[in-house]
Amino acid sequence: MVDEVLSQNEIDALLSAITSGEMDAEELKKEESEKKVRLYDFKRALRFSKDQIRGISRIHENYARLLTTFFSAQLRTYVNINVVSVDQIPYEEFIRSIPEMTVLNVYSLEPLEGRIIMEVNPSIAYGLLDRVLGGKGNSINKIDNLTEIETMLMSQLFDKAIVNLQEAWANVADIDPVLEEFEVNPQFLQLVSPNETVVVVSLNTEIGETSGMINICIPHIVLEPIISKLSVHYWMQSNTQQRDPEAYDKLEKSLYEANVEMKAILGETAITIDQFLKLGQDDVIMLNQNVGDPLKLAVNNEVKFHIQPGKRKNKMSVQILEEIKGGPEYDG
Repeated sequence: MVDEVLSQNEIDALLSAITSGEMDAEELKKEESEKKVRLYDFKRALRFSKDQIRGISRIHENYARLLTTFFSAQLRTYVNINVVSVDQIPYEEFIRSIPEMTVLNVYSLEPLEGRIIMEVNPSIAYGLLDRVLGGKGNSINKIDNLTEIETMLMSQLFDKAIVNLQEAWANVADIDPVLEEFEVNPQFLQLVSPNETVVVVSLNTEIGETSGMINICIPHIVLEPIISKLSVHYWMQSNTQQRDPEAYDKLEKSLYEANVEMKAILGETAITIDQFLKLGQDDVIMLNQNVGDPLKLAVNNEVKFHIQPGKRKNKMSVQILEEIKGGPEYDG
Protein backbone atom coordinates (compact mmCIF):
# COMPACT_ATOMS: atom_id res chain seq x y z
CA MET A 1 0.00 0.00 0.00
CA VAL A 2 1.42 3.39 -1.04
CA ASP A 3 1.09 6.19 1.53
CA GLU A 4 -0.83 9.21 0.28
CA VAL A 5 1.22 12.41 0.25
CA LEU A 6 -0.72 15.48 1.42
CA SER A 7 -0.07 18.96 0.12
CA GLN A 8 0.78 21.79 2.55
CA ASN A 9 -2.72 23.26 2.13
CA GLU A 10 -4.31 19.88 2.99
CA ILE A 11 -2.07 19.53 6.09
CA ASP A 12 -3.02 23.06 7.27
CA ALA A 13 -6.73 22.33 6.74
CA LEU A 14 -6.45 19.04 8.68
CA LEU A 15 -4.66 20.68 11.64
CA SER A 16 -7.19 23.50 11.66
CA ALA A 17 -10.11 21.01 11.74
CA ILE A 18 -8.57 19.08 14.67
CA THR A 19 -7.81 22.30 16.58
CA SER A 20 -11.34 23.66 16.11
CA GLY A 21 -12.92 20.36 17.17
CA GLU A 22 -14.54 19.66 13.79
CA MET A 23 -12.54 16.43 13.60
CA ASP A 24 -11.61 14.03 16.43
CA ALA A 25 -8.00 12.83 16.34
CA GLU A 26 -8.87 9.66 18.30
CA GLU A 27 -11.52 8.69 15.75
CA LEU A 28 -9.02 9.20 12.96
CA LYS A 29 -6.64 6.76 14.65
CA LYS A 30 -9.47 4.28 15.14
CA GLU A 31 -10.46 4.43 11.46
CA GLU A 32 -6.83 3.94 10.43
CA SER A 33 -6.48 0.86 12.64
CA GLU A 34 -9.68 -0.76 11.34
CA LYS A 35 -9.21 -3.12 8.42
CA LYS A 36 -10.83 -1.96 5.20
CA VAL A 37 -12.89 -4.82 3.73
CA ARG A 38 -14.14 -4.83 0.14
CA LEU A 39 -17.01 -7.14 -0.79
CA TYR A 40 -16.34 -9.60 -3.63
CA ASP A 41 -19.09 -11.60 -5.30
CA PHE A 42 -17.60 -14.88 -6.55
CA LYS A 43 -20.66 -15.43 -8.74
CA ARG A 44 -19.74 -12.29 -10.68
CA ALA A 45 -16.05 -13.06 -11.17
CA LEU A 46 -14.45 -10.53 -13.52
CA ARG A 47 -12.37 -12.63 -15.88
CA PHE A 48 -11.74 -9.95 -18.50
CA SER A 49 -9.78 -6.74 -18.01
CA LYS A 50 -11.17 -3.36 -19.08
CA ASP A 51 -8.67 -3.38 -21.93
CA GLN A 52 -9.96 -6.73 -23.19
CA ILE A 53 -13.57 -5.57 -22.88
CA ARG A 54 -12.66 -2.56 -25.04
CA GLY A 55 -11.17 -4.97 -27.60
CA ILE A 56 -14.42 -6.98 -27.68
CA SER A 57 -16.33 -3.72 -28.04
CA ARG A 58 -14.20 -2.70 -31.05
CA ILE A 59 -14.85 -6.05 -32.77
CA HIS A 60 -18.60 -5.67 -32.37
CA GLU A 61 -18.68 -2.01 -33.36
CA ASN A 62 -17.30 -3.22 -36.68
CA TYR A 63 -19.83 -6.08 -36.65
CA ALA A 64 -22.68 -3.60 -36.07
CA ARG A 65 -21.59 -1.56 -39.10
CA LEU A 66 -21.41 -4.70 -41.26
CA LEU A 67 -24.85 -5.88 -40.07
CA THR A 68 -26.30 -2.44 -40.80
CA THR A 69 -25.07 -2.64 -44.39
CA PHE A 70 -26.19 -6.27 -44.78
CA PHE A 71 -29.74 -5.80 -43.47
CA SER A 72 -30.16 -2.51 -45.37
CA ALA A 73 -29.35 -4.35 -48.61
CA GLN A 74 -31.48 -7.41 -47.78
CA LEU A 75 -34.53 -5.50 -46.56
CA ARG A 76 -34.18 -2.32 -48.66
CA THR A 77 -35.19 -0.08 -45.82
CA TYR A 78 -33.62 2.13 -43.14
CA VAL A 79 -31.54 0.06 -40.69
CA ASN A 80 -29.31 1.35 -37.89
CA ILE A 81 -27.39 -0.92 -35.50
CA ASN A 82 -24.89 0.23 -32.87
CA VAL A 83 -23.22 -1.10 -29.71
CA VAL A 84 -24.73 0.28 -26.48
CA SER A 85 -22.96 -1.83 -23.85
CA VAL A 86 -20.45 -4.65 -23.29
CA ASP A 87 -20.70 -6.38 -19.88
CA GLN A 88 -19.33 -9.51 -18.22
CA ILE A 89 -21.94 -11.32 -16.12
CA PRO A 90 -22.81 -14.90 -15.02
CA TYR A 91 -24.56 -16.95 -17.70
CA GLU A 92 -27.54 -17.42 -15.37
CA GLU A 93 -28.01 -13.64 -15.16
CA PHE A 94 -28.02 -13.36 -18.96
CA ILE A 95 -30.74 -16.03 -19.27
CA ARG A 96 -32.88 -14.25 -16.64
CA SER A 97 -32.48 -10.87 -18.39
CA ILE A 98 -33.95 -11.88 -21.77
CA PRO A 99 -37.67 -12.44 -22.51
CA GLU A 100 -39.23 -15.82 -21.74
CA MET A 101 -39.96 -16.29 -25.44
CA THR A 102 -37.52 -14.76 -27.90
CA VAL A 103 -35.44 -15.60 -30.99
CA LEU A 104 -32.18 -17.38 -30.14
CA ASN A 105 -29.56 -18.19 -32.77
CA VAL A 106 -26.76 -20.48 -31.58
CA TYR A 107 -23.49 -20.33 -33.55
CA SER A 108 -20.38 -22.49 -33.35
CA LEU A 109 -17.11 -20.69 -34.15
CA GLU A 110 -14.69 -23.38 -35.29
CA PRO A 111 -11.82 -23.78 -34.46
CA LEU A 112 -12.72 -22.00 -31.18
CA GLU A 113 -14.40 -24.12 -28.52
CA GLY A 114 -17.90 -23.51 -27.26
CA ARG A 115 -20.80 -21.66 -28.89
CA ILE A 116 -22.26 -18.16 -28.79
CA ILE A 117 -25.88 -17.00 -28.66
CA MET A 118 -27.42 -14.17 -30.64
CA GLU A 119 -30.67 -13.20 -28.93
CA VAL A 120 -32.94 -11.11 -31.16
CA ASN A 121 -35.80 -9.25 -29.50
CA PRO A 122 -39.18 -10.46 -30.89
CA SER A 123 -40.08 -6.96 -32.12
CA ILE A 124 -36.92 -6.87 -34.26
CA ALA A 125 -37.27 -10.50 -35.39
CA TYR A 126 -40.81 -9.96 -36.65
CA GLY A 127 -39.89 -6.61 -38.17
CA LEU A 128 -37.25 -8.44 -40.20
CA LEU A 129 -39.66 -11.22 -41.17
CA ASP A 130 -42.42 -8.81 -42.17
CA ARG A 131 -40.01 -6.90 -44.38
CA VAL A 132 -38.71 -10.10 -46.02
CA LEU A 133 -42.32 -11.06 -46.84
CA GLY A 134 -42.94 -7.70 -48.53
CA GLY A 135 -44.48 -5.78 -45.62
CA LYS A 136 -43.49 -2.45 -44.10
CA GLY A 137 -41.50 -4.03 -41.29
CA ASN A 138 -44.28 -3.94 -38.68
CA SER A 139 -43.76 -5.94 -35.50
CA ILE A 140 -46.27 -8.59 -34.36
CA ASN A 141 -45.15 -10.61 -31.33
CA LYS A 142 -46.31 -14.20 -31.81
CA ILE A 143 -42.96 -15.78 -31.13
CA ASP A 144 -44.46 -18.71 -29.20
CA ASN A 145 -46.27 -20.14 -32.25
CA LEU A 146 -43.94 -19.67 -35.21
CA THR A 147 -44.91 -21.61 -38.33
CA GLU A 148 -42.36 -23.83 -40.07
CA ILE A 149 -42.12 -21.35 -42.96
CA GLU A 150 -41.53 -18.40 -40.59
CA THR A 151 -38.89 -20.38 -38.71
CA MET A 152 -37.14 -21.31 -41.95
CA LEU A 153 -37.17 -17.73 -43.29
CA MET A 154 -35.82 -16.28 -40.04
CA SER A 155 -33.05 -18.86 -39.73
CA GLN A 156 -32.07 -18.38 -43.39
CA LEU A 157 -31.74 -14.62 -42.86
CA PHE A 158 -29.43 -15.02 -39.85
CA ASP A 159 -27.53 -17.80 -41.61
CA LYS A 160 -26.75 -15.42 -44.50
CA ALA A 161 -25.45 -12.84 -41.99
CA ILE A 162 -22.71 -15.26 -40.84
CA VAL A 163 -20.19 -13.76 -43.30
CA ASN A 164 -20.38 -10.46 -41.37
CA LEU A 165 -19.50 -12.21 -38.10
CA GLN A 166 -16.55 -13.89 -39.77
CA GLU A 167 -15.28 -10.59 -41.19
CA ALA A 168 -15.68 -8.71 -37.88
CA TRP A 169 -13.59 -11.31 -36.01
CA ALA A 170 -10.92 -11.57 -38.74
CA ASN A 171 -8.42 -9.33 -36.88
CA VAL A 172 -8.27 -11.67 -33.87
CA ALA A 173 -9.27 -15.11 -35.15
CA ASP A 174 -9.93 -16.95 -38.41
CA ILE A 175 -13.30 -18.47 -37.55
CA ASP A 176 -15.82 -20.54 -39.50
CA PRO A 177 -19.24 -19.69 -37.97
CA VAL A 178 -22.12 -22.15 -38.39
CA LEU A 179 -25.73 -21.59 -37.31
CA GLU A 180 -26.38 -24.77 -35.32
CA GLU A 181 -29.67 -24.10 -33.53
CA PHE A 182 -32.70 -21.83 -33.79
CA GLU A 183 -34.63 -21.70 -30.51
CA VAL A 184 -37.34 -19.55 -28.94
CA ASN A 185 -37.19 -20.65 -25.29
CA PRO A 186 -33.98 -19.71 -23.41
CA GLN A 187 -34.63 -22.36 -20.75
CA PHE A 188 -33.81 -25.03 -23.35
CA LEU A 189 -30.32 -23.59 -23.85
CA GLN A 190 -27.61 -24.58 -21.38
CA LEU A 191 -24.35 -23.71 -23.10
CA VAL A 192 -22.27 -23.37 -19.92
CA SER A 193 -22.75 -23.67 -16.17
CA PRO A 194 -24.98 -21.01 -14.55
CA ASN A 195 -22.05 -19.29 -12.78
CA GLU A 196 -19.75 -19.25 -15.83
CA THR A 197 -18.69 -15.74 -16.87
CA VAL A 198 -20.00 -14.59 -20.24
CA VAL A 199 -19.55 -11.35 -22.16
CA VAL A 200 -22.85 -9.83 -23.31
CA VAL A 201 -22.71 -7.34 -26.19
CA SER A 202 -25.95 -5.35 -26.55
CA LEU A 203 -26.78 -3.84 -29.95
CA ASN A 204 -29.51 -1.24 -30.29
CA THR A 205 -31.33 -2.00 -33.55
CA GLU A 206 -33.71 0.15 -35.61
CA ILE A 207 -35.47 -1.23 -38.68
CA GLY A 208 -37.80 1.31 -40.22
CA GLU A 209 -40.03 2.44 -37.36
CA THR A 210 -39.36 -0.69 -35.27
CA SER A 211 -36.65 -0.73 -32.60
CA GLY A 212 -35.32 -3.29 -30.14
CA MET A 213 -32.20 -5.06 -28.90
CA ILE A 214 -29.92 -7.76 -30.24
CA ASN A 215 -27.80 -9.36 -27.48
CA ILE A 216 -24.74 -11.49 -28.22
CA CYS A 217 -23.66 -13.83 -25.41
CA ILE A 218 -20.03 -15.03 -25.62
CA PRO A 219 -18.88 -17.55 -22.96
CA HIS A 220 -15.37 -17.27 -21.51
CA ILE A 221 -14.42 -20.64 -23.04
CA VAL A 222 -14.86 -19.19 -26.54
CA LEU A 223 -12.57 -16.20 -25.91
CA GLU A 224 -9.94 -17.95 -23.78
CA PRO A 225 -7.64 -19.04 -26.68
CA ILE A 226 -7.58 -15.52 -28.17
CA ILE A 227 -7.71 -13.47 -24.99
CA SER A 228 -4.21 -12.03 -25.54
CA LYS A 229 -5.35 -10.65 -28.92
CA LEU A 230 -8.11 -8.54 -27.36
CA SER A 231 -5.79 -5.93 -25.81
CA VAL A 232 -5.01 -2.51 -27.27
CA HIS A 233 -1.32 -3.48 -27.47
CA TYR A 234 -2.08 -6.32 -29.89
CA TRP A 235 -4.30 -4.11 -32.05
CA MET A 236 -1.60 -1.43 -32.25
CA GLN A 237 0.96 -4.06 -33.28
CA SER A 238 -1.41 -5.43 -35.92
CA ASN A 239 -2.02 -1.96 -37.34
CA THR A 240 1.72 -1.23 -37.73
CA GLN A 241 2.69 -4.39 -39.59
CA GLN A 242 5.05 -3.97 -42.56
CA ARG A 243 3.50 -4.41 -45.99
CA ASP A 244 4.25 -7.58 -47.91
CA PRO A 245 6.75 -6.66 -50.69
CA GLU A 246 5.58 -9.48 -52.96
CA ALA A 247 1.91 -8.49 -52.64
CA TYR A 248 2.88 -4.83 -53.21
CA ASP A 249 4.73 -5.72 -56.45
CA LYS A 250 1.79 -7.76 -57.74
CA LEU A 251 -0.60 -4.90 -57.01
CA GLU A 252 1.70 -2.40 -58.74
CA LYS A 253 1.97 -4.59 -61.87
CA SER A 254 -1.81 -5.07 -61.95
CA LEU A 255 -2.32 -1.31 -61.79
CA TYR A 256 0.09 -0.76 -64.71
CA GLU A 257 -1.91 -3.22 -66.81
CA ALA A 258 -5.27 -1.59 -66.03
CA ASN A 259 -7.02 0.04 -69.00
CA VAL A 260 -8.30 3.60 -68.75
CA GLU A 261 -10.48 5.57 -71.15
CA MET A 262 -9.17 8.95 -72.33
CA LYS A 263 -11.25 11.69 -74.03
CA ALA A 264 -10.07 14.94 -75.54
CA ILE A 265 -12.86 17.48 -74.95
CA LEU A 266 -13.08 19.90 -77.88
CA GLY A 267 -15.85 21.88 -76.23
CA GLU A 268 -19.40 21.67 -74.93
CA THR A 269 -22.70 23.42 -75.36
CA ALA A 270 -26.42 23.04 -74.59
CA ILE A 271 -29.33 23.37 -77.00
CA THR A 272 -33.04 22.72 -76.74
CA ILE A 273 -34.80 19.72 -78.29
CA ASP A 274 -36.55 22.13 -80.68
CA GLN A 275 -33.19 23.53 -81.87
CA PHE A 276 -31.85 20.00 -82.27
CA LEU A 277 -34.82 18.94 -84.41
CA LYS A 278 -34.42 22.00 -86.66
CA LEU A 279 -30.70 21.47 -87.37
CA GLY A 280 -29.87 21.44 -91.05
CA GLN A 281 -26.92 21.42 -93.44
CA ASP A 282 -24.39 24.28 -92.93
CA ASP A 283 -25.81 25.17 -89.48
CA VAL A 284 -23.13 26.10 -86.94
CA ILE A 285 -23.17 25.01 -83.27
CA MET A 286 -21.26 27.36 -80.97
CA LEU A 287 -19.13 25.63 -78.29
CA ASN A 288 -17.95 27.11 -74.98
CA GLN A 289 -14.33 26.75 -76.06
CA ASN A 290 -12.23 29.62 -77.46
CA VAL A 291 -9.91 28.71 -80.33
CA GLY A 292 -6.82 29.97 -78.51
CA ASP A 293 -7.52 28.23 -75.18
CA PRO A 294 -6.08 24.79 -74.33
CA LEU A 295 -8.42 21.81 -74.45
CA LYS A 296 -9.11 19.42 -71.57
CA LEU A 297 -8.26 15.70 -71.38
CA ALA A 298 -10.54 13.45 -69.29
CA VAL A 299 -9.29 10.13 -67.87
CA ASN A 300 -12.18 7.81 -66.95
CA ASN A 301 -14.47 10.87 -67.13
CA GLU A 302 -12.31 12.88 -64.72
CA VAL A 303 -10.59 15.97 -66.19
CA LYS A 304 -6.86 15.57 -65.57
CA PHE A 305 -4.81 17.61 -68.09
CA HIS A 306 -4.74 20.72 -70.27
CA ILE A 307 -3.76 19.74 -73.83
CA GLN A 308 -3.31 21.09 -77.34
CA PRO A 309 -4.38 19.15 -80.47
CA GLY A 310 -2.06 18.21 -83.31
CA LYS A 311 -0.84 15.39 -85.54
CA ARG A 312 1.81 12.72 -85.09
CA LYS A 313 2.69 10.39 -87.98
CA ASN A 314 -0.46 11.52 -89.82
CA LYS A 315 -2.66 10.58 -86.86
CA MET A 316 -4.71 12.92 -84.71
CA SER A 317 -3.00 13.36 -81.34
CA VAL A 318 -2.76 15.70 -78.36
CA GLN A 319 0.14 17.14 -76.41
CA ILE A 320 -0.13 17.46 -72.62
CA LEU A 321 0.59 20.99 -71.41
CA GLU A 322 -0.05 20.71 -67.65
CA GLU A 323 -1.78 18.62 -65.01
CA ILE A 324 -5.05 19.81 -63.50
CA LYS A 325 -4.99 19.24 -59.73
CA GLY A 326 -8.31 17.98 -58.34
CA GLY A 327 -10.12 18.57 -61.61
CA PRO A 328 -13.90 18.20 -61.91
CA GLU A 329 -15.52 15.09 -63.33
CA TYR A 330 -16.53 15.22 -66.97
CA ASP A 331 -20.15 14.20 -67.41
CA GLY A 332 -19.92 13.18 -71.04
